[in-house]
Amino acid sequence: MNPSNQLRTFNFLYFALLAMFISFLPVYLDAQGLQATKIGLIIGTGGIITIFSQPLWGMISDRTRTIKKVMLFLLACSTLIGYFLYASNNFVILLIFTMLMYFFLMPLDPLTESLNFQTAEANGVSYGSIRTFGAVGYAIMSLAVGYAIQYLGITSLAYLFAGIGLISLLICFSLPDAPVSGKPLTLKSLRHFLGNKETIWFLVLIFIIAVPQRINDTFLGVYIRKLGGSADLVGQAWFIAAGSEILVFALSFWWLRKGKELFIISFASVFYALRFFLSAWITDPHWMVYLQVLQTFTFPIFYSAAIQYLYRIVPEEWRATGQTVLALLFFGVSGIVASYLGGWFYESFGGQQLYFWISVMSFVGLLFSIILHAIYGRKTQE
Repeated sequence: MNPSNQLRTFNFLYFALLAMFISFLPVYLDAQGLQATKIGLIIGTGGIITIFSQPLWGMISDRTRTIKKVMLFLLACSTLIGYFLYASNNFVILLIFTMLMYFFLMPLDPLTESLNFQTAEANGVSYGSIRTFGAVGYAIMSLAVGYAIQYLGITSLAYLFAGIGLISLLICFSLPDAPVSGKPLTLKSLRHFLGNKETIWFLVLIFIIAVPQRINDTFLGVYIRKLGGSADLVGQAWFIAAGSEILVFALSFWWLRKGKELFIISFASVFYALRFFLSAWITDPHWMVYLQVLQTFTFPIFYSAAIQYLYRIVPEEWRATGQTVLALLFFGVSGIVASYLGGWFYESFGGQQLYFWISVMSFVGLLFSIILHAIYGRKTQE
């Protein structure tokens, strides 16, 4: 099989695993009778683990000069731990296995992206033609898992995760390897990166917009169930959300204009605020599912513009560090705040008030992005 096609298959399977973990872990914890505060505690603590685990395994890859062997080890551990995670119902055991999953499964994401990029370059194909299969895998598995839980029970997650994990391992064995060329995150490089005032304000903007997104990622499934929706509706919601990203990412070469990144981020922020404001007033779980189509104008547009803007303002020698910091801020730090604070807020005031609050925070992000565009927009275009 062509190396690019092998990697496309692996992307499909790996992001299918991510769908089972990221999208349905809160649903599984809720089904075990855990309160929103405990769900937030578990997922937020996992975010802390991610902050350390991603740079750690990245540095291990640097030292061993291999991506594939590290991925095989992480995938084998994740498959085993994932099975026991979704076969457990004790709070302490769930906490421990979730921490291990964040330690082994989440670092696979940047390693996979690195392999995607290098394989695309080596075979003369576009990166998007490979990465799109990850979005397809996430969308399809979200839909499939929802129906599996509905008709086979919540414990079917354990067998599904183990089965997809084993197939992923077989595919991973056949993948081409590539040496890691990125620089590991160090305190010295971090000081250089954060010495730019424009960079600091940009990262503040990312944090403001990322926290509402991560709160929605964590509690969307829980909220749909509280509105009376079933597990298959949760799957449909994530299918629509993930599926809406495919075309946006594929056409990014057409709509993502250099020098217009802050304007594009403001555009996405408008739809973030609208999406979460409407979520606060919805009482029918089916309408909550349909609303996820607004993901088309939020995450894929925002994150693509954020990466491109970062690459424009950060010196070339610090791009690897900048991308690591952006990923840790969006998926790590903001995830911690979102899980802890979101869990407490949900438990104290309910889902409706939680969505109203994050719509206000998204609106603040919109105002802040407009201010940054007024200050730095012309300079960036020049």
